[in-house]
Amino acid sequence: MIIKRKIIRIDEEKCDGCGQCVPSCAEGAIQIVDGKARLAAEKYCDGLGACLGECPQDALHIEEREAEDFDEKAVEHHLKTAAPLPQDAPTLACGCPSTRMQSFAKPMTACEAANKPASHEGGVSALSHWPVQIKLVPHTAPFLKGADLLVAADCTPFAYPNFHRDFLQGKVLMVGCPKFDDADDYLRKFTDIFKMSGVKSVTVVTMEVPCCQGLPVIVKRGMAAANSDIPMRHITVSVQGEILGRE
Repeated sequence: MIIKRKIIRIDEEKCDGCGQCVPSCAEGAIQIVDGKARLAAEKYCDGLGACLGECPQDALHIEEREAEDFDEKAVEHHLKTAAPLPQDAPTLACGCPSTRMQSFAKPMTACEAANKPASHEGGVSALSHWPVQIKLVPHTAPFLKGADLLVAADCTPFAYPNFHRDFLQGKVLMVGCPKFDDADDYLRKFTDIFKMSGVKSVTVVTMEVPCCQGLPVIVKRGMAAANSDIPMRHITVSVQGEILGRE
């Protein structure tokens, strides 16, 4: 039933897709889609505005307009059937303190930029965020928005000595092992990422061993499932740390 009532309004021009509003909505009415916060359905929003204080861009406001009436039973069904939403809490779902989501990247001053080292040899890390495991990175993580994504088999940083310098600079990293982890979980994760985060490019780095070769296939299938056409390249590293091929 359509009635005149209070409901959330999302200013897409201001919204940067950070996802901080998502866990504050107990009804699950807000989702990140194509890098923006959007209403999953009008009937899920109760109009109370619990999400308002979580938006750093002031993109959320309550307005009074004609909208579908709030449906508490529909909300209950929605919460039971929807995928669990990642929480912007001190730790992720597994409860381990080491999984706390963090972004390290910050704008450099002119002085810092002028004195930035030419390479990352000598102990300077190019990692910009945490966590990095594919299973632990939420598909709504703010550091994924508009990212150049680096998907790496988790043996590659050990085999290739200049991994940070040659592969990681300026990219958001996700690592995993397609042999020991669940391929279907990976596929769902990448599908959601490609649907919601506006990823600009993908680089997949794998070892030459056969068990690694499923990783680029999973990433491509995730793109197809999300109806996304994202530039992708695949780099293969030998067990002795040499680059064997670039596709």
